[in-house]
Amino acid sequence: MTLPDRSAIAAMDASDPMRGLRDAFILPEGEVYLDGNSLGPATHAAQAELARAATQEWAQGLIRSWNSAGWFDLPLHLGDRIGRLVGAAPGQVVVADTTSVNIYKALHAALALRPGRRSIVAESGSFPTDLYIAEGVASTLPGTRLRLEGVDAPRIEDMLDGDVAAVLVNHVNYKTGALRDMAALTARIHQAGALAIWDLCHSAGALPVALDAAEADFAVGCTYKYLNGGPGSPAFIYVATRHQDQARQPLSGWWGHARPFAFETGFQGDPGIRRFQCGTQPMLSMRALKGALEVWDRVDMQALRAKSVALTELFIQLVEGLCAGCGLVLESPRDPALRGSQVAFRHDHAFAVMQALIARGVIGDFRAPATLRFGFTPLYTRHIDVLDAAETLADVLASESWRDPRFALRTAVT
Repeated sequence: MTLPDRSAIAAMDASDPMRGLRDAFILPEGEVYLDGNSLGPATHAAQAELARAATQEWAQGLIRSWNSAGWFDLPLHLGDRIGRLVGAAPGQVVVADTTSVNIYKALHAALALRPGRRSIVAESGSFPTDLYIAEGVASTLPGTRLRLEGVDAPRIEDMLDGDVAAVLVNHVNYKTGALRDMAALTARIHQAGALAIWDLCHSAGALPVALDAAEADFAVGCTYKYLNGGPGSPAFIYVATRHQDQARQPLSGWWGHARPFAFETGFQGDPGIRRFQCGTQPMLSMRALKGALEVWDRVDMQALRAKSVALTELFIQLVEGLCAGCGLVLESPRDPALRGSQVAFRHDHAFAVMQALIARGVIGDFRAPATLRFGFTPLYTRHIDVLDAAETLADVLASESWRDPRFALRTAVT
């Protein structure tokens, strides 16, 4: 197969309807950033919102800003903005806490809605925090057990019996990028009488999500990857309207109270999604996220998906053409309909190869034990970036520059 040349790939960028969105981002010169599926870059708007919140609202407005700057209701407003990107009608998403904390809330709420059932089903290949939290939830409820796809049965569908209360499943696998059929699996979960909790950390902002249409029950996700909210920016939780009257989460903090400033002794949860908050929310991070979400007002999610597929397809084609015989094995699904917005290749020396790539200005990441992971964010990634990354990877492998001892040194974050 003849690979497209640089001029042909440059022409792809010239005709890209999303090319103007790159200007919203702050991207270091001379680098190809393919790690937005781990931490999205800063936007100019996020920086401006953060500065305004710190220097005016906090420094000058002080305590008044909870009202005058809209801080108190901001988690709900941001939740609705994210809701548009994940196919949720208003009033079903709130921005709060972390992904791990929100998984804990959702699992407890789901188990309480299915009394008498004592099984949680999840994937053995899930992102570890999902499994750690599920283990923790099970340990607090005597008789509850965690059953894993790939350990207790080959498929989630094979475990859906009358004891299953909740299924915690990733929409896109963090390592391989494999994409689940949300509507089909949710329907199968419901047929078994269980509830579906979707982890959207690697799909929110990367591709169209249709929570309401799929009749999902709960969902969680982070905002610092494809949504570019900043390191450690708060996560979000979705609770379908039909569950909100009955759903109870265990972290009954005062921000989830129906009347938090009545300072009542007993807890009475807010009747809506506000109930799924816990304590005081981090306003500086919230304001940065508010700025980061501005660019999404100009994004068509179907166009986003089309460009994502084009970028990942081009990368696979170029890497397999330029790096043939260099020990790479595609770990991601080859069919783009079954793949999120990332591509993973396995290599026996993946850690050192990735460190050599980063030293050359191509930034992806490594996932143990042997995965090179590359994220493609259509808002700012160009087709020419894909070519530059593939050519650099080919040179690193052909020259074996990754054998330099400095590239074998492990740091705390990989």
